[in-house]
Amino acid sequence: MKKIWWQGEIVYQIYPKSFSDSNHDGIGDLKGITSKLDYLNDLGITMLWICPIYPSPMDDNGYDISDYFGVAPEFGTLQDLEELIEEAIKSGIKIILDLVVNHTSDEHNWFKDVLANPNSKYKDYYVIKEGKTKPTNWRSVFGGSVWEKLPGRNEYYFHSFGQKQPDLNWENPELRQEIYNMVNWWLDKGISGFRIDAITFIKKDLTWTNLPADGVDGLSKVTKSGRNMPGINVFLKELQRETFTKHQCVTIAEAPGVGYDELGQFIGEDGFFDMIFDFKYADLDVKSGSEWFVRLPWTFRELNDKIMNSQEAIQRYGWGANFIENHDQPRATTKYLQKKARNTDAVKTLGAMYFFLKGTPFIYQGQELGMINFARETASDFNDLSSIDQYQRSINEGLTPEEALHIVNLRSRDNSRTPFPWSAEENGGFSTTAPWLKVTESYNEINAAAQVGVDGSIYEFYKEMIDFRQHGKYSETLVYGDIARLPLESDEMIAYKRIGQSETIYAYFNFGNETLNLSNSRAKELIFETAKGTKLENGQIQLPANTGILVKS
Repeated sequence: MKKIWWQGEIVYQIYPKSFSDSNHDGIGDLKGITSKLDYLNDLGITMLWICPIYPSPMDDNGYDISDYFGVAPEFGTLQDLEELIEEAIKSGIKIILDLVVNHTSDEHNWFKDVLANPNSKYKDYYVIKEGKTKPTNWRSVFGGSVWEKLPGRNEYYFHSFGQKQPDLNWENPELRQEIYNMVNWWLDKGISGFRIDAITFIKKDLTWTNLPADGVDGLSKVTKSGRNMPGINVFLKELQRETFTKHQCVTIAEAPGVGYDELGQFIGEDGFFDMIFDFKYADLDVKSGSEWFVRLPWTFRELNDKIMNSQEAIQRYGWGANFIENHDQPRATTKYLQKKARNTDAVKTLGAMYFFLKGTPFIYQGQELGMINFARETASDFNDLSSIDQYQRSINEGLTPEEALHIVNLRSRDNSRTPFPWSAEENGGFSTTAPWLKVTESYNEINAAAQVGVDGSIYEFYKEMIDFRQHGKYSETLVYGDIARLPLESDEMIAYKRIGQSETIYAYFNFGNETLNLSNSRAKELIFETAKGTKLENGQIQLPANTGILVKS
């Protein structure tokens, strides 16, 4: 690929509800983000991805939008957003927003008109079917049928996700034009692009056929008939042509269900989007992202294989978006490192492992501090719709309440949505009042004040690592160089090489408890290490436990 500006960005994802509360009402807001630009600039961030800030009843924490052209009052005003964009630009930081166009909230004016008027012009903006029974046996992502009855009518509306999130009917060209107008309106505001939510759900199997049940509820996953269906390319190409190509913006797709053999359509010079998230290695510990109760064992060798399969497939066609955490995932420390979640060296090694892959690195808020999962004591402690559904599904599938709670604690999306711990003060310094979601128990130990400017801290390591990639002697290779897998000499390691025009950089990461003795006759110079102690001599490498290194040929 030719070099494009967004390939060299460092993206930081912000969950606005939980980042910084400027007016102390317990909810994070836009002014709070603006007040932390110095922190983000010091870290080395060049782009912010801000999760939905639009008006919403917050049934799914903003991914249920009631007005595409505004800002939720709890987050501030449109003027506050414009001020954030302006101040961020002064700091050399770009802003991208979430684009949620598979569904709206049931409190959107379009859907409210459908509820009030059986002959509403907006009825065809949604997927609505007539009948006295539910049209299919498909299960929504958040549990239960995808069909919900319209009150007082023999009609059902479709929702891939929550009941309060009716799917938009992309088969309707008038609806599509409304979406394109909205997208262009936001791009004209000065944002630099979008992360596009659940975009592969916009095309359904229009035969509306029942499928064999895959759970004790007698339902079948909607992903089998309502995700990445044939014909979606027509919609996505039109979306690209009518919006993105008219602006110098960046687009990152959340596109679950896209096979590696389909990537050429989705990314690359002729792709629908600039980058794509690949979840195949993120969900290696569960049967699927929607079935947490089926836990799967795994090894670092298997993680290595999944990551390298992903890297090779994406590199074949275009550019990837590399991550280990986001708002839908638990904390990477707990998920990948397990008993070593609090081991500072292991946390740094995990960070470096993904950070030097080929692609644009994404950092989720609090990841740079090494935040860990919480341990909620009752099911009522969860806010996340998916967590509540998974607890009940676990019970229905035969788990005990204790087992179900353990499973949900491991995978809950609330793990990454807890308020950001700015200090060891009450509520983690996030707010002077009780926050909308209980803080994680570790805030008094793991917080920004305890790490910023402190030698050896995880924050300072991330800062060093970012600077090394962005401005170091080997930046050209680390950003633009090709990637290839290396043979593994242990089940507890991950290894690859970055291939530049003038050098090859070898990356080794030891997640085991013993020193590894590695052979690389081409290794001449140690150029980066996550912890001291590595010995390199005559092509022999002694790599201590929980340590990662980059060596140059």
